[in-house]
Amino acid sequence: MTDTRRRVKVYTLNEDRQWDDRGTGHVSSAYVERLKGMSLLVRAESDGSLLLESKINPNTAYQKQQDTLIVWSEAENYDLALSFQEKAGCDEIWEKICQVQGKDPSVDITQELIDESEEERFDDMSSPGLELPPCELSRLEEVAELVASSLPSPLRREKLSLALENEGYIRKLLELFRVCEDLENREGLHHLYDIIKGIFLLNRTALFEVMFSEECIMDVIGCLEFDPSLPQPRRHREFLTTTARFKEVIPISDPELRQKIHQTYRVQYIQDMVLPTPSVFEENMLSTLHSFIFFNKVEIVGMLQDDEKFLTELFAQLTDEATDDDKRHELVNFLKEFCAFSQTLQPQNRDAFFKTLSNMGILPALEVILGMDDVQVRGAATDIFSYLVEYNPSMVREFVMQESQQNDDDILLINLIIEHMICDTDPELGGAVQLMGLLRTLVDPENMLATANKTEKTEFLSFFYKHCMHVLSAPLLANTTEEKPSKDDFQTCQLLALIVELLTFCVEHHTYHIKNYIINKDILRRVLVLTASQHAFLALCALRFMRKIIGLKDEFYNRYIMRNFLFEPVVKAFLNNGSRYNLINSAVIEMFEYVRVEDVKSLTAHIIENYWKALEDVDYVQTFKGLKLRYEQQRERQDNPKLDSMRSILRNHRFRRDARTLEDEEEMWFNTDEEDLEDGEAVVPPSDKMKSDEDLMDPISKFMERKKLKDSEEKEVLSGKASLSGRQSPSFKLSFSSSPKPSLSSPPTASLHPGSPGSPSSPGTGARSSPPTAAVTTKVVTLILTDQTMF
Repeated sequence: MTDTRRRVKVYTLNEDRQWDDRGTGHVSSAYVERLKGMSLLVRAESDGSLLLESKINPNTAYQKQQDTLIVWSEAENYDLALSFQEKAGCDEIWEKICQVQGKDPSVDITQELIDESEEERFDDMSSPGLELPPCELSRLEEVAELVASSLPSPLRREKLSLALENEGYIRKLLELFRVCEDLENREGLHHLYDIIKGIFLLNRTALFEVMFSEECIMDVIGCLEFDPSLPQPRRHREFLTTTARFKEVIPISDPELRQKIHQTYRVQYIQDMVLPTPSVFEENMLSTLHSFIFFNKVEIVGMLQDDEKFLTELFAQLTDEATDDDKRHELVNFLKEFCAFSQTLQPQNRDAFFKTLSNMGILPALEVILGMDDVQVRGAATDIFSYLVEYNPSMVREFVMQESQQNDDDILLINLIIEHMICDTDPELGGAVQLMGLLRTLVDPENMLATANKTEKTEFLSFFYKHCMHVLSAPLLANTTEEKPSKDDFQTCQLLALIVELLTFCVEHHTYHIKNYIINKDILRRVLVLTASQHAFLALCALRFMRKIIGLKDEFYNRYIMRNFLFEPVVKAFLNNGSRYNLINSAVIEMFEYVRVEDVKSLTAHIIENYWKALEDVDYVQTFKGLKLRYEQQRERQDNPKLDSMRSILRNHRFRRDARTLEDEEEMWFNTDEEDLEDGEAVVPPSDKMKSDEDLMDPISKFMERKKLKDSEEKEVLSGKASLSGRQSPSFKLSFSSSPKPSLSSPPTASLHPGSPGSPSSPGTGARSSPPTAAVTTKVVTLILTDQTMF
């Protein structure tokens, strides 16, 4: 059997002053040659890897806390802690540390914390230990002044702590408190408040263990009730003894566990409610108090988790139909607090915690609880469910998929969650918002697992769209049967907005599942009915949904939109919005602008052919005119396919030169003497020179000569035919104007947009073209692009 005495958890203190669990293993002490000294070694119990290797330095201050903790600092802002399973193991390692440092194992700290000037250090070291005044009523003011004067000095704080601890001074002070309270000695009570508050600021675990013991803690709280700055004392003890009552929903047989729960609650109450706000103190002045609470919670969760009898009884009563409502309410609240405590655990421990709850049947139990009528019970169950989903969504998905093989859709856990979201009675839909966030986490492919034999994404999404999506979309389908929403009140619109937002998320992250569902159920048309809502936030949700679909540039979606004329409600919403410059106006314009910029040809043609007359008067943005231009360019290319081929010819030949010509010119350059060059002429090979006008015009001139010759022949033939028939036959008229007039058959493509084939700024015609050449090129391109057919 494994020796549990040396079993420890290794903790490090992070930047947020929270303890991070670095793993569980077994600790030993041994001489390490590399570190040149005795060291603490912790090897992981899982694989034997080294979790900790720390040399026991003679000057390091080690602290022993709560009988099972050893805490120390390796370097500045790097604190370490070993939490032992058994006190005996802690004592053994503590003796080793004290042996190396030459200290008495009976102390709880091996070094004095010195952080003062040399003079102060000399004065304090030369003086004996701090001597406390006798614990008497008449000396309380003197004690209070002594405590207050010791706080600024770390060394004096340490001496004060040792004096308080060794002389049992705290218990004597608490006896005086009871006397002062009986005598109603208000001055003495105020001094005791200052003394006890100062003792908290000493930040000493050994003192906390005395103050938080069962027989002392209520008197400590009593001392803190008499704040001198308040006219009347607080009533913290009355609250803790009468209002706050501990209920054992399941009897706890372990007295140590019960005492630990009581202690943790009271210490947490002191930290949150009794002590002044932390901003009053120096930074990290109460770090030991935080650590005390943290390790207590870890112990409580561990002890409950290991008590199988307790957990079995808990879940049995939760799911038992004979359990009365009040009892079940207490059980659910206990389980909720239990899960809240688990948030203090580190990831690997939390994983084991939720695995234990899963094995005990927490999800079937939640399914039973969520089916009850009690709103408070359902609310607590929702909080528990959120802990499970946020930490391990795969566990929840696996459960609901297995459950679907045995139960009907109506009683599936995930459908119960959807129904509670839909039926939320809160006017602000706070619960529905929380549940929608959980659903989004469950259907998010980013946190789904994929293995060689199993793909969670495929299986779960298939399950969700088959068994759950119809439940989620039911309110949307029921409310959009007409041209306007059937119910347009604020709460209904909020719910529909949540549903549409989740559908938008599905469009973005799911592929064919949501596409098939939208097209088969005509979901987009139903969603666009919401653009007629009086609530702008709902209309914007609908527009976002459509914009997300268009943004995919999926032709299946585009054909579905065109076939059902789904831009019509968008155009109506835009026109009904009038001249108001608001989010709806901007959202619609941005949608059409996206279609124009991305040149979605099918949607461009559909919009212009069906809605141009409604949109042509909108001139405060150029979006719709730009769409019309795109449409006309498409039509021109369809009607005159030679145009594209002509452009490609021009692009391909504009600067093409015969390779043999280049070779001849380069050879001439190499044969040229430098003396033949004029003064100041750059010595550059011809292939790198700027193109001359003749070089640029060479292929174009040849092309134009052939064109003129062909046209003259055609004119002679056509003129002969015209004299015979008396009618003019179709011909092509070539315009040599450098700035032709735009016409419907000659759209602004020919007017030299930047980047068009004939533009001076287009690629290929930039810095390499001389000004005269650019002018000639412009004329030729214009000539080609402005061919018109005469009838």
